[in-house]
Amino acid sequence: MRRLFQLSTLVLAAGVVSACSPDDVVDSPVGPTAGVRFINAVPDTGAAFGLDFRFVDIVENSAAFRIPFRNGPQNTVIRAGDTVTASALIQYKAAKAGSRHFKIFLDDTLQNVASVALKDSTVDLTAGHNYTFLLWGNARSTGSDKMRLTVIDETVADPGSSVALRVINASGAAIDVRHYASTLPAGATWANVAAYSVSSYVTAAPAQYKFNVQPAGGGTVLFNDRVALPGQPIGTVTAGCTVGIDCEATPGTLVPGSAVTLIVFPRSVAGSKAANFTTPGGSFMWDRRPPRTCTVSFGC
Repeated sequence: MRRLFQLSTLVLAAGVVSACSPDDVVDSPVGPTAGVRFINAVPDTGAAFGLDFRFVDIVENSAAFRIPFRNGPQNTVIRAGDTVTASALIQYKAAKAGSRHFKIFLDDTLQNVASVALKDSTVDLTAGHNYTFLLWGNARSTGSDKMRLTVIDETVADPGSSVALRVINASGAAIDVRHYASTLPAGATWANVAAYSVSSYVTAAPAQYKFNVQPAGGGTVLFNDRVALPGQPIGTVTAGCTVGIDCEATPGTLVPGSAVTLIVFPRSVAGSKAANFTTPGGSFMWDRRPPRTCTVSFGC
């Protein structure tokens, strides 16, 4: 009986507290944030499930867990003979702005492996900016191709009625890259893009583009020409949503105001924990989403 009496007393007390403050609201404002994404371009190391990227100063939903080499490229057939390859695990996530402490760990079920940090550093994030954390190079090398971390502020200028296109060369050799809509041009759009470097953007009219990647100076293509992310043109109605008006636009080379990047990855190093890719490859991601178009009917 004593235990029942204590329980009844606690329930009654809780009811009294609830009845006395029915209108109390806990205000949890969202502070200034930046967007952060992590790319694993290291072909010679990892753990059972790849790598983990996370901020360790505060707890938030900005971590990138179980990121394999190339971030999980997926192929989507958009029409006969044309396949788009995009890395499903490249996503911007909101992170608190300011000075932040982060680490990059091996991802494994074994604690002694999962506790190994490949990188331990800090970064200053500016509110409203997007950032790419790119880990590339070879973990087993001490030469010019050694592993390094590059942080890119993805503040892309508005291309207006055009689209912005770029290449990231995560391989260990220089490349020439051409973009084209129908006929392969003689000259490279981006010539002699150095190993472990990021090209400048070029602007082009919205269209469905392919990318051709060759060794610098010409030669056999590294892989079959890749079809770029098409996106969904603003005004397209999908599941009752008008794209770019009452839901976010889907960036791509068909959508004015978009910025799109082709990442050129090396092959995996045989015998390593990196996913088993036996040839170089390319994967697309978007860098800039065009803003919504406001109309009176939607309260703008």
